[in-house]
Amino acid sequence: MLGSAPGLSGRWERLEPRPRPRARMLRQVLHAGLRTSFHALGRFVASHPVFFASAPVLLSILLGASFSRYRVEEDVESLLAPKHSLAKIEGNLVDSLFPVNRSKHALYSDLQTPVRYGRVIVTTRKGSVLDPVHLDTILKLHKRIYQMPVTVPATGVNSFNYSFSYLCLPDDKNVCIIDDIIRAMEEIQSARISNSSIPILRYPITQLADGRQAYIGHQLGGVQGWGPNGGVRGQGTGAKGEGVRSARALQLTYYLQARGGLMDRVASQWENAFCAELQHFAALHPKLGLHPSTSSSLRTDFQFSSVLAHRPLLASLGACGVLAMLCCTMRDCVRSKPWLGLLALLSITLSGLTAAGILNLTGTTYNSTYLGIPFVMLGHGLFGSFEMLSSWRRTREDQHVKERVASVFEDVMLRFSGSTMLHLMTLGLAASPLTNMEAVRLFCRTAMLAVTISYIYMLSFYSSCLVFTGYLETGYRHGCFCRRVPKPERLDSKPAWYRCLMYTRYQDEAQTTNPPIGVGNSHSHTPNSNLTHTHTYPHTANNPATHGLGHVANSTLTHPHTHSTAHMDPNPQDSHLLLGCVRRCYGDWITNTYVKPFVVLLYLVYISFGLMGFLQVTQGSDPSALVAMDTATVLYTRAQQRYFSSYSPVIGFYIYESAPYWNASVQRDLLEYAKGFQRISWLEAYLNYLTDNNQSTSQPRENFTHMLRHSFLREPQFAHFADDIIFAERGQGEEPDVAASRIFLVAKTTENKREEMSVLLDTLRRLSLTSRVRFLIFNPSFVYLDRYAAAVSSPLRHSLLAVLFLLGLSSLAVVEPLVSVWLGLTVLSVQFGVLGFMTLWGVELDCMSVLCLISALGHSADCSGPLLCGFASGRGDSRTRWVRVALERHGVPSLQTLICYSAALVPVGAVRSNLTHTLFRCLTLTAGCSALHTLAFLPTLLTFLPPSKTPGNRPEEDGQRQEVECVEMNDSTRVVDQITTV
Repeated sequence: MLGSAPGLSGRWERLEPRPRPRARMLRQVLHAGLRTSFHALGRFVASHPVFFASAPVLLSILLGASFSRYRVEEDVESLLAPKHSLAKIEGNLVDSLFPVNRSKHALYSDLQTPVRYGRVIVTTRKGSVLDPVHLDTILKLHKRIYQMPVTVPATGVNSFNYSFSYLCLPDDKNVCIIDDIIRAMEEIQSARISNSSIPILRYPITQLADGRQAYIGHQLGGVQGWGPNGGVRGQGTGAKGEGVRSARALQLTYYLQARGGLMDRVASQWENAFCAELQHFAALHPKLGLHPSTSSSLRTDFQFSSVLAHRPLLASLGACGVLAMLCCTMRDCVRSKPWLGLLALLSITLSGLTAAGILNLTGTTYNSTYLGIPFVMLGHGLFGSFEMLSSWRRTREDQHVKERVASVFEDVMLRFSGSTMLHLMTLGLAASPLTNMEAVRLFCRTAMLAVTISYIYMLSFYSSCLVFTGYLETGYRHGCFCRRVPKPERLDSKPAWYRCLMYTRYQDEAQTTNPPIGVGNSHSHTPNSNLTHTHTYPHTANNPATHGLGHVANSTLTHPHTHSTAHMDPNPQDSHLLLGCVRRCYGDWITNTYVKPFVVLLYLVYISFGLMGFLQVTQGSDPSALVAMDTATVLYTRAQQRYFSSYSPVIGFYIYESAPYWNASVQRDLLEYAKGFQRISWLEAYLNYLTDNNQSTSQPRENFTHMLRHSFLREPQFAHFADDIIFAERGQGEEPDVAASRIFLVAKTTENKREEMSVLLDTLRRLSLTSRVRFLIFNPSFVYLDRYAAAVSSPLRHSLLAVLFLLGLSSLAVVEPLVSVWLGLTVLSVQFGVLGFMTLWGVELDCMSVLCLISALGHSADCSGPLLCGFASGRGDSRTRWVRVALERHGVPSLQTLICYSAALVPVGAVRSNLTHTLFRCLTLTAGCSALHTLAFLPTLLTFLPPSKTPGNRPEEDGQRQEVECVEMNDSTRVVDQITTV
């Protein structure tokens, strides 16, 4: 049989086996076993295409019906704040000692956040809020809020009207506790009406008519005070107790009680009525600006990003579908596969619907951070589908469809499974209990489920679609209209437009032409001949001993110097546009000797700017940075930062154990701790009280406590300090101990308010460890600041370690060791660049940006991994040649994925939401940096860096030439058997 083959070479030489390391042999055996398994899986899927096409669709429809159980996450604090932090423990201790419902005299805004509350910042467009006309309007607003009724239920006989006086926190006289600034304004209004002297309002601590000192630093904003000699001080620069000349803003807080389920529903409706009333009042008084905020504003505005993103996501899906069809289209109408691009997107959509159905059935709640999951699935799924299509075009057309699908599985699925495993490893470790950020953990857990289902649907649904299109191609049917293409002799009689539409390189089954097949020729199809042969090198053919994860199946590679690139494609008009550009232009240009220095210089610039941004990374612990724009939360936060940023939030200084307050040294320590703060301290007021009464501040415990209880706290101006002290009974007839107490501190701040609060928190905590008095400090905002940097960055570190571990493990098991090294360096370089450029673009390190950085690990590995494997698998030729081959085979799918992925990101960038802006910027940088490494940096660096393309002890070095001849036999079933002779 061999002798009858025409054109056989008359020169035959025996191949001398070379000794191979045992580790390499084990890797090859394992690799061959995996490839054989995927080959069998491909044949099985191709044998049952109807089942694998219909089962995923039916499953998605069934699980899609579970959206009736769709629920939205209600507790935003648990999502965005570190899950395990000392601040949460301190907050529970504070609430148990000094609950907000226990207060009977005054409430301090921002000190404790109850279950329900309403808050509004009133600003003036001209003048001061203390001007008579504005002051009267604000008091009128307060009265309307105070008397505003809420009907529950809205209709029915059993409806009741609830007002703020019923829902509020009452004092010891059963009167609603209101902000001290309201009392001060009422005193000013009464004095003005009675023509009395107007009391002086001091800032930030003023004195009311009953002699009580009140902190109004968070109730008046944009304050200008009277300086010495009658001068005017700048905004927020006044000293303690100076008179207020003008104020641009005023903040009012209304705390509600939520006693049980019914009262909680009533309070929720009161919050809605509160916002509606403020909106109506603002329309009637255009000279005032009203910025409301309630306990549910953050949750509503955080989830509102999902509502705004509905239509842009549909637009993204449509744009991505159109470009995916275009990327799969060729000039040849039979070999063109436009529907496969749309079916790839449909496969990803069905897998997302299935994952959502599983989450709904398991009771998982939804939050807006899940908007990034479709893009994780899109990047991974599109790259896998384009790789499969590229491998399909490299198979032989005269093979049976089952064999072609099996060859595609053998070629692609090992790489695709490896990248999927890398995705699951990074997401799985970030979803573990090691992650202290609940939003990150839930996102990664959901994304891991979605990627797994997407991988299964790619193996089943998309592969079965590939089988059907393969049968259409075998029957010479149009790739778009599925109509059989006429033969050339019949097509010549048709109109020109019809010939253009139905153009194909028709091949008769009896034809025996044998066009040459070039290196990496993805579209040169060998006709169905009875006998074909090509001369190849043993290291560049389908030799599993030389291929790692990047082995390319079913591609016959000729001597690289036999044909030039221009002559490899006998029908250049059939080539894909992107493939033709890469093969004829880009591959030669990027590997040009004169271009390489500029690419290396570009990489140095990339690293420099990445380092510049990396050194400026800031943490974004403000929850308002993750909500939709132009919402109540954003407008309220802007007004608060503009007018109330001169002082920090009220810090509670809690002494939670019994302390010897009568001891002079303890008194000095506590006074020293509070030094430098604006403060309201019962201890300082009591010591001044003793001094004014000519009594010693250092007394026996019984005298100190007796004077405190029976004299100091019974004075009207000091009675409110009873809320700040907890007494513990000792025994009958003995004075009780001061079991716990609190002091209120306020620090002067500058522009970097959150950073200063974080530093202050760490400083006071270190001080509490060495102090003789056991104390803690707390403010509700501390739950977002406490260990936030460690909580938000630890999932990223864990994922990076997971990537490096998996790559190290794969280097021992499957792929070439240098491929793992290069892939690890590439992933680190992409991650470094995304983090640096993200900072330069104004994105802070918060939970959303960290989620994008975690997903960037898998995306960069998807793009660069096949290119590296394809380059490392080649032997026996120059580096430049194999870089071009790798770009043709794997760079084109990366470019197609980048085009579709970028088109899907564009509509998301137009959503008016801080969360989607962060998502858009981070994902855009991820796609850009990955494309730079895959299409520019790696092709250039691989031309002069390891791995080597000339293995040691080659037989060619001894002057021996090796040739392999493949004889392919075709029978009537179109199944090819290959006989290799040496």
